[in-house]
Amino acid sequence: MLSTLNAAALIGIDAMQVAVETNVTGGIPSFTVVGLPDNAIRESRERILTAIRNSGFDIPPKKITVNLAPADIKKEGTAFDLPIAIGLLGSLNLIRHRFENTLILGELALDGSVRRINGALPVAIMAGKEKIKRLIVPQANAAEAAVAVSASNATIKVYGVETLNETVELVNGRSEQAPVTVNVAELFEREPEYPVDFADIKGQGAAKKALEIAAAGGHNVIMIGPPGSGKTMLAKGLPGILPPLSFEESLETTKIYSVANLLELQRPLMVTRPFRSPHHTTSNIALIGGGSNAKPGEVSLAHNGILFLDELPEFTRNALEVLRQPLEDREVTVSRISITTRYPAGFMLIAAMNPSPAGALKDRDGNLTATPPQIQRYLSKISGPLLDRIDIHIDVPKVENTELFSTSTAENSQTIRKRVIEARKIQLERFNGTPKIYTNAQMNAKMIKLFCRLDTESSQKLMDAMNRLNLSARAHDRILKVSRTIADLEGSEKIAMKHLIQGIQYRNLDRDFWSF
Repeated sequence: MLSTLNAAALIGIDAMQVAVETNVTGGIPSFTVVGLPDNAIRESRERILTAIRNSGFDIPPKKITVNLAPADIKKEGTAFDLPIAIGLLGSLNLIRHRFENTLILGELALDGSVRRINGALPVAIMAGKEKIKRLIVPQANAAEAAVAVSASNATIKVYGVETLNETVELVNGRSEQAPVTVNVAELFEREPEYPVDFADIKGQGAAKKALEIAAAGGHNVIMIGPPGSGKTMLAKGLPGILPPLSFEESLETTKIYSVANLLELQRPLMVTRPFRSPHHTTSNIALIGGGSNAKPGEVSLAHNGILFLDELPEFTRNALEVLRQPLEDREVTVSRISITTRYPAGFMLIAAMNPSPAGALKDRDGNLTATPPQIQRYLSKISGPLLDRIDIHIDVPKVENTELFSTSTAENSQTIRKRVIEARKIQLERFNGTPKIYTNAQMNAKMIKLFCRLDTESSQKLMDAMNRLNLSARAHDRILKVSRTIADLEGSEKIAMKHLIQGIQYRNLDRDFWSF
């Protein structure tokens, strides 16, 4: 007897509907799964049969064939355990056929309990679009799936199950379980906690101002300074001055974490911007994504947030070079033999480095801590094309003792964030109607020409700077973008000379910054 029900497969951070067709006939007993299943699905035979028997059902020896359609799309993961088990019980007439407009997903344990799966959020979004009326997922994924339903006002009902028997009761219509609901507005009302407040950082007024500009325009930053100058603390304080996530940004970020199985059980929706800080020994695949299962990497996990690379020259040259494409395109393409997957990677890059391989550039006596050739080799690990893609270069000097022991109160992150939000509002109005452009850092060449016009005197000043510093065309565009952001923070409609000069000063690594 044939039974058909709905399941789903993940393609990148999106889901597609999959029909699970289960047919049971007489003949030599066997259990075959077709439709391009991966090893985890092929191995599901023993899990499913054992879970069914341990749940109190008697499975006669039959020829069992399961087809996952469409058959030309690769199916991965253990989430097909539960729909295959329910389909098998339906084919054996051990449960009533009530699969219409129902989508089921879940991994089975041998005792019949249902375990958590990856990607419940994109599955729920897809189910709403496909007019599915009932979604059955593991209890651990129920709140995550309900977020998408609440946000889209879909008519789909989400049920969380903990066992195979509980799923059977739902399918048979004998369960009185209420659908799971989540108050999305309440999740956003919670005040996020940030580990570092700018008021806690002693000194570094110039660096704080540069990070405020970066936050306002979404610009990439590199900080250069000796150990102990506060580079890491400044980076960790940056999320506290960024504007809050919009719901669209939150949903897209949550989808990535859902697919990567990194979503916390108590947090079904990402409401704060991610801050990722991979170690410098991180491999290319871990950084950019990929592997046998084409998982999202650190650049995607930092989407709509911050990717902090401390000790930048210590990363391998290959690892740094793979950043060039996502920095430019705001997405990363992961290719395998059977499929090509695109993951969003719209992050702010915050990098930190020492001016010398020995740490500080000079010791207490004013002598270089390393020879000039050693310093040049150290700096050359960062390629010119990568530096061109970093908008703001910040000098972070050693904090003076007078500043460390000062009792004066610095400006807190909340105050700075208000200015950043106002500058972002100006940019949203400026780019209204332009898809996927929200900040000055995302402007293309046409937009730069339209929104970053200079008067004759300012144009000459920029030309002189380009000749003197030997700047590239990309660096020219970065200066104009940063200058536009500085003007926005001051509420200026035009880019004035002072805005341009400040933007040029943020190109430290384009000039002879270190005097040997």
